[in-house]
Amino acid sequence: MMGDRDKTDGQGDSGRPDLSDAELTGRLRGLGSALDKVHAERKVEEARSAVPDRTSASAGMTLAFRLGSEFVAGVLVGAGLGWGFDYLVGTSPWGMIVFLLLGFGASVMNMMRAAGETGRKTPPKGGA
Repeated sequence: MMGDRDKTDGQGDSGRPDLSDAELTGRLRGLGSALDKVHAERKVEEARSAVPDRTSASAGMTLAFRLGSEFVAGVLVGAGLGWGFDYLVGTSPWGMIVFLLLGFGASVMNMMRAAGETGRKTPPKGGA
């Protein structure tokens, strides 16, 4: 009975063949070299990600210039329409003021549309 207990304590026969020290050392060296290879690959990946991507930087500059031109164009068109309205109708500063504000609002809406902010649908009011 005592002999059976000694075999089942985890130290005895577990179904695996006994490995010699040389085999275990070889396996340890193999695992060490595999880990070194993985570490080297990760360092290369980190070095690649540290280099700034020029395409994303140029895309950001393109978007910034587009948004700026959308804003300036909207304000200038509003001012031009307001000046023309004042010239034709004779309502000295009021046409310029109103159309300048309308141009400002239109330019802000165009900028938001160009930046993709208004593309999202808002949830309906009232539930469900």
